[in-house]
Amino acid sequence: MTARAAGCCVLVTDAGAVPVFDPAPWRDDTPGASGRVHLNNAGAALQPRPVIDAVLGYLAAEAETGGYETADLRAADLAAAYDAVGALVGASGRHIAIVENATVAFAQALSAFDFSPGDVVLTTRNDYISNQLAYLSLAERRGVRVVRADDAPEGGVDPESVRTILHRERPALVAVTWIPTNSGLVQPVEAVGAICAEAGVPYLVDACQAVGQLPIDVGRLRCDFLSATARKFLRGPRGVGFLYVSDAALESGRRPLFIDMRGAEWVDDDAYRLRPDARRFENWEFASALVVGLGAAAAYARRVGVDAAGAYAAGLAEYARTRLAALPGVRVLDRGVTRCAIVTAEFPGAPAGDIVTALRRQGINLSASLRENAVLDMRDKGAHTAVRLSPHYYNTRDDIDRAVSALAAYGG
Repeated sequence: MTARAAGCCVLVTDAGAVPVFDPAPWRDDTPGASGRVHLNNAGAALQPRPVIDAVLGYLAAEAETGGYETADLRAADLAAAYDAVGALVGASGRHIAIVENATVAFAQALSAFDFSPGDVVLTTRNDYISNQLAYLSLAERRGVRVVRADDAPEGGVDPESVRTILHRERPALVAVTWIPTNSGLVQPVEAVGAICAEAGVPYLVDACQAVGQLPIDVGRLRCDFLSATARKFLRGPRGVGFLYVSDAALESGRRPLFIDMRGAEWVDDDAYRLRPDARRFENWEFASALVVGLGAAAAYARRVGVDAAGAYAAGLAEYARTRLAALPGVRVLDRGVTRCAIVTAEFPGAPAGDIVTALRRQGINLSASLRENAVLDMRDKGAHTAVRLSPHYYNTRDDIDRAVSALAAYGG
């Protein structure tokens, strides 16, 4: 017997009432879900109707009224987007800067540090490719030393390695990707945050794949900065992301290298005054329609319930790993004590990119992870390409079964 509420139901068993996530209402609210199997949520999720309506409605208003005029008329809606994003990560709207994407957010945070030759950036072997490239650019241009903490035997950064290196090197910054793009690994960012806070070292978290998939509380993470995007598990529009900035970072005067009129006031010939809030990390011009879309996505995620929805999606991923592991010659590559709704597997029958293209013709959306996207991790695993499946809470086991059945043709 079950009793249904919006988005979930209660399964009554001999052990008592057990909450069970029901994807049906959220799937019904997703126009794209009826036409294809979309298992590329780690790339760009299908948007729900409230997000689509928010973006299109704002664009229609701009077309009728004008861009700047609409921004003035819809100022309350734009402000509400900051509050919605802040609430999603356990902060207020004043701690949120809205930018073009997660990589811009991450770069803005990096630029708040006046790195000198010999300064250490401590990171992990599983940081996102664009972050790793930024570190290498800093090494080349500013003489920064990039130090990567060791992984634990089961996968993911070892917090004790972070602690050891932190006390030995005294880094200028610790930066960690919570969930790398190329596997289902979930790194222990909270444990790393506690170590950084104890030592008084600034901490930057890339939550690009975590936001909308895992519950986030920046207070528990104890991070100074957190970067994320709208388009992935948050189910917002492409082309917009955000940066969380802590009170400590704001009060210490952290600011981006290049400040524009959005972030500061020009008060005298050779003087400016910073904004008191996180918007000092923004630029003046951005797509306001995407801002309201981001706000709608954040509010929608809270209505669905990130904790329950993420657990359901992670369960679909485990089901996919079991099905894929049973295919001849297929090697599931995901590691870590905690794994999320990203599944990667190596197929002997064809390069991952060719498989993804073939399945897209069948109405099944997957993506490919390439060696150059994660050189260290893919080398450790002895893999060159991998097919990536990333289910979300509007997907079903039938979606997984259909994808795995199509992938079976590429087994050994």
